[in-house]
Amino acid sequence: MKTLRIIGLVFSLLTAGFSASAQKPISEGTIVYDMEIQVGSTLPQKGDALDGASTTVYLKGSSSRTEMVSALGNETVIHDAKTGKAAILKSFSGQKLMITLTKEDWMVKNKANSDIKFDLENETRTIAGFTCKKAVAKLADGRNFVVFYAPDLVPANREYDPTFTNLPGLAVEYVIETPKMKFKYTLSKISFDPVLVSRFDFPKSGYRVMTYEENQQLKKGNQ
Repeated sequence: MKTLRIIGLVFSLLTAGFSASAQKPISEGTIVYDMEIQVGSTLPQKGDALDGASTTVYLKGSSSRTEMVSALGNETVIHDAKTGKAAILKSFSGQKLMITLTKEDWMVKNKANSDIKFDLENETRTIAGFTCKKAVAKLADGRNFVVFYAPDLVPANREYDPTFTNLPGLAVEYVIETPKMKFKYTLSKISFDPVLVSRFDFPKSGYRVMTYEENQQLKKGNQ
C-alpha cells in the first residue's frame, strides 16, 4: 500500500510538471498578425487601401507596443501596465500626432472592452500551427465576438490589449466588426527573442502632442 502511494505521488508530480512545461508564458517577444479587411454584407471584399495591413505587438515585462501599419498610414499604442501611462502615435498623410494618456484616461478609453467575459467552448482548430480553442463573448451592442486562442501561450502582461484581459491564452484569430467593415486578424509570426527597451520610449520630438482630453474635445468639435 505504501509503495502504491509513492508511485501515485511520483505520477502526480510528473503530470504536474508536464502540464506546466506545456504552457509557455510570454513575458517578452514579438507577435505579428496579418489583417484582412472585408467590406460589404454579401461576398466579402478587401478594402483596397488597407490591403497588406499588419499589426505587430511587442511585449517586454509590463511594457507593450502595438503597431498597425497600412497603406494609409501607421498607428501605434505604447502602454506601461505598471504606471498605467500610454501614448497613441498617429502618422497619416504626412501628419504626426502623439496623444498622451494617464492611467485614468486609459481606463476610460478601454472601458467598453475591459469588462468582456468569454464563454469557452469545446471547438478546436489548428491555426498558424497552434491548436486553438474557441471563445465567444457577447458585446454590449448584442453582437458576438469570436476568438480562437492558444491556451498554451499566455501573455504575462494581460493588459497589453484590454479586449483580451479575460482570455485564458493568446488570441490567434479574431474578427472585429464595425458598421461598414470587418477586420480579421490572423497570427502570422511569433518570436520570443529579446525586445529593445527603446521600443517602449515615448518620442521626444517630431510629433504634435496633445492630451487625451484635448483629443476628445477636438473630436466633439468636428462632429
